[in-house]
Amino acid sequence: MSATNGMIGQSVKRVEDKRFITGKGRFTDDIVLPGQTYAAFVRSPYAHAKIIRVDIDEAMGMPGVVQIFTGKDVVHINGVPVGWP
Repeated sequence: MSATNGMIGQSVKRVEDKRFITGKGRFTDDIVLPGQTYAAFVRSPYAHAKIIRVDIDEAMGMPGVVQIFTGKDVVHINGVPVGWP
């Protein structure tokens, strides 16, 4: 028996294509719930830079901003959490 289970190089029947080509695919961006909020991740444009300070005051004052988390706020989290398993 092959360690690749014989699937390498073989055609695989895709079951999701019909939904997508007929416009019936559902994406997480299609979900709208009451009171829904959105997240935006901003990363440094400088590789290996030492970030000394992050000033969030102006952004916190913008309309619709609920909360801002910096690296210090999420240092205890192992990576960026996702909303799906």
